Amino acid sequence: MIIKSAKYIISSPDFEKCPLPDKKEYAFIGRSNVGKSSLINMLTGNDRLAKTSATPGKTQLINHFEITSASAINSSKEGQNFKWYLVDLPGYGFAKVSIRSRRRWEQMIEGYLRKRENLVMVFVLLDARHSPQKIDLDFLNQLDKWEIPFTMIFTKADKETQAVVAKNVKLFLDQLRKTWQFLPQHFVSSANKKLGRDKILKLIDETNEVNK
Repeated sequence: MIIKSAKYIISSPDFEKCPLPDKKEYAFIGRSNVGKSSLINMLTGNDRLAKTSATPGKTQLINHFEITSASAINSSKEGQNFKWYLVDLPGYGFAKVSIRSRRRWEQMIEGYLRKRENLVMVFVLLDARHSPQKIDLDFLNQLDKWEIPFTMIFTKADKETQAVVAKNVKLFLDQLRKTWQFLPQHFVSSANKKLGRDKILKLIDETNEVNK
């Protein structure tokens, strides 16, 4: 996939105020401070697209970006542009907000995930520096219960040694194997080194082609 352009469209307080569901949509979500904005900027090739912050929990709305891309796997459509939405969702599990605010975020996220009809896939970001976290496992189990397609992305792989990253990824997958018959697809990424970019964009490219 070749990204031609990426532009911010709107921030919405709930799924009903999101743009018309007239384009395929890919959402990115993870615990606060997992590197979501940096990953989105890396994927789109625009360092200023999603606002990064040292303060966890800054993303509080459903942020839509319109992406224009050209397929790298369909030679018959070479040069043709395809538009789709990339969505930046609020992080989950951020403790330093009121219970009321946290519950509002949870309802907003659940409403979006379960009712957004053009949502094709959710990318769940997991911090590769840490061993499996219960909150991440619980969220994945919830997505499975809701029958929402998702892919895991282990972020910040450059912040630890390859051995530590490999160990943490294996531990996470081993946890899933205890209750899952089939494991979801996963990627290892680093926004700084652009690790995983081509593989993630290829998956989106392939999914766009299959779901046309």
